[in-house]
Amino acid sequence: MDEAAAAEAVQLIDGEGEFAADSAERFMAAAGVAGCGLSYAVVSIMGPQSSGKSTLLNQLFGTNFREMDAFRGRSQTTKGIWIARCVGVEPCTVVMDLEGTDGRERGEDDTAFEKQSSLFALAISDIVLINMWCHDIGREQAANKPLLKTVFQVMMRLFSPRKTTLLFVIRDKTRTPLEHLEPVLREDIQKIWNSVAKPEAHKDTPISEFFNVQVTALPSFEEKEEQFREQVQQLRQRFSNSIAPGGLAGDRRGVVPASGFLFSSQQIWKVIRENKDLDLPAHKEWMELESDVQSGPVPGFGKKLGYIVDVHMQEYDKEAIYFDEAVRTAKRQLLKSRVLNLVQPAFQKMLAHLRTRALEKYKTELNLTLESGKGFAAAVRDTTESNLNEFDQGCADAVIEQADWDYSKILEKVRRDVEDHTLSIREGKLSELTNHAKEKLRKALVEPVESLFDAAGPSTWASIRNLFKRETEAILPEFQKNLAGFEMESATSEGMVSKLRDYARSIVENKAKEEAGKVLIHMKESHDKDSIPRVWTGKEDVRAIAKDARSAALKLLSVLAAIRWDEKPDKIEKILTSTLLDGSVTPKSKGASASSDPLASTTWEEVSPKYTLITPSQCKSLWKQFKAETEFAITQAVSTQQAHKRGNGRLPPPWAMVAIAVLGFNEIMTLLRNPIYLFLLFVGYLLVKALAVQLDINREFQNGVVPGIISVTAKLIPTLQNILNKVATEQQQQQGHHQDAAAEAPQQQQQPQPQPPPLLLSPRSPMSELRRPLHMPFSPVRKAVSPSPSSSSSTVTSPRNAGEDQKPRQMVQPDNESNNAYSIV
Repeated sequence: MDEAAAAEAVQLIDGEGEFAADSAERFMAAAGVAGCGLSYAVVSIMGPQSSGKSTLLNQLFGTNFREMDAFRGRSQTTKGIWIARCVGVEPCTVVMDLEGTDGRERGEDDTAFEKQSSLFALAISDIVLINMWCHDIGREQAANKPLLKTVFQVMMRLFSPRKTTLLFVIRDKTRTPLEHLEPVLREDIQKIWNSVAKPEAHKDTPISEFFNVQVTALPSFEEKEEQFREQVQQLRQRFSNSIAPGGLAGDRRGVVPASGFLFSSQQIWKVIRENKDLDLPAHKEWMELESDVQSGPVPGFGKKLGYIVDVHMQEYDKEAIYFDEAVRTAKRQLLKSRVLNLVQPAFQKMLAHLRTRALEKYKTELNLTLESGKGFAAAVRDTTESNLNEFDQGCADAVIEQADWDYSKILEKVRRDVEDHTLSIREGKLSELTNHAKEKLRKALVEPVESLFDAAGPSTWASIRNLFKRETEAILPEFQKNLAGFEMESATSEGMVSKLRDYARSIVENKAKEEAGKVLIHMKESHDKDSIPRVWTGKEDVRAIAKDARSAALKLLSVLAAIRWDEKPDKIEKILTSTLLDGSVTPKSKGASASSDPLASTTWEEVSPKYTLITPSQCKSLWKQFKAETEFAITQAVSTQQAHKRGNGRLPPPWAMVAIAVLGFNEIMTLLRNPIYLFLLFVGYLLVKALAVQLDINREFQNGVVPGIISVTAKLIPTLQNILNKVATEQQQQQGHHQDAAAEAPQQQQQPQPQPPPLLLSPRSPMSELRRPLHMPFSPVRKAVSPSPSSSSSTVTSPRNAGEDQKPRQMVQPDNESNNAYSIV
């Protein structure tokens, strides 16, 4: 694009009001505007004649509009409307320079072109600069007053104009600060706006609905040219990215693509030149309204649509005033019918949007009301009433006076939408409450019932009934209280509580069925816990213990045989005990076996079949299987007891003891007469006792006499050597203690090689380890002994180790009993 050619001004509309289409097309091609799509802005300027409009545009946008020659006097320079493209500003900005107002060339009364050009600028421009003198602010008879009135008057002729930015540029600013000038200017603007006659639809509309008013000020170009240029460059920055959100361009609704800008401008100017009431045709406004209603509800839809219909009908009345009244009236009715048929789809679309918005708002408000803790029924009632009233009001506002459209059907549809959503939410809330109560019942019953079955006894079902009553009386009233907020009928509420109580019963019954399916496992666990495993001696009555264990298992079987919801006693335990445990019921003959056996049945007496978990015949089969699987454990226990008795029968019989006393009388007297023999016998006893403790005789003989003898024989010599090593080590420690007390200081400085302590081994140590310390020579090294008064363990360290880190080496500690034996030896 040639920037010089783009900045060159071209006349768009000449002084006679003719649209220069050819020159405008050449400009659009040379300036490259046609390819900008929607990314372009249109800026126009209006103001009094000879107020420096063209000079401002040239300085601000780098254009080449013709400027007034001050040396030739003040006269009209710009005639008609000129157009150019701004240089160096993005997005593409098209600038229009309008002919000045109140010029003497057109005369005092010729304001037609002034109004037409103002309307044209407002119709196609995003930003309108209003050039005005600083000294006119606050004056009642100022040059800008007619201009503002013109702008506001022509704006009223537009039905629904887009919001245009009015940038007031105060020229030749004085010393008065802008913050003082701007309020006065805005007050003048508001007074002019209030004085302009407006259509009924916009009678109370504020100016902010039509215009985005902004104010700036510039110094005198002739007196302060340098300062003027600097502030103009600052103002230029505000036009960068003017169409972006929050930019200077403001509302961009209805903007045509750049490729159609020239054609659209030509059509708008054509309509304006015809001087009709609809300078921008109502059809265009109708198209905009129809487009807006497709995307959502349009505020004031009824008033806007009614205004469009009125404009068309008034236009018809003006043109048909001279026709026959009857014909005129008939045609008017036909026209009205067609117009209403044309706009009714937009009305239906508006109602559809209102319906959707009403339902969404109802959903949101209902959720908020329920979250606040209000009862469901009350929340639904209040929310439904407010939303339906609002929807009804919205429909009434969408209806136009010219039509008697009925929206009762759409109101019924909204009511059904609300009811359907309410029903869905109600079911969800009730389901949530029910599931919450079920979860509480499940947690309160499952584990406690399982524990009661694990410790089954005569009072198991009584405890289960008490647990069931306690938990249901705690949970169900709370559930019923929550149902009160739904304001449902008493029968419905009681039915839901009853179903919840049945659910609690099913939890217990299902748990009972589950445990009944594992009854054999529970019986065996109970039997093993009461009888086996244990260490059997010769004093227990294994058969009696086994009988008690089987009795406990039989009680568990009787507990799980049936569900007992009432306190009525039954004979299940008695029948099982008498038949299976005592064996009192035995068939007398083959023919009478079936009739005389109480367990030859599939039902229990006085127990309903639906509450039967294990039938009598199943109990009999389970008991046989139970006895078969536990008999081996009892037999093994008896065998173990007998072996224990044989292993512990070491004492000779009484007659043998009497014989030993009689025959060995002389030997006993010899020991009594010679105390040395008695002392030696005592020492030998201690030695044997130490050996017995060290060898753990009792544990060795638990596996049998022969294996015990073999094991003790193999460990006897190593154990004896270990005891002797222990005695020798203690003697060495005592000698080292005496030597350490008598040693001199120089001897304390010596650092002999450390002597490893004697190695004490357990009786189970291998012979190689047992022999090693016996062949190690003892070194005459002084040893420090630190015996502990509270322990039988002793410590042995070398002098060097004691002097360096004071970390004594711990010796192997035998158990207390063997220590005592060693000490006595």
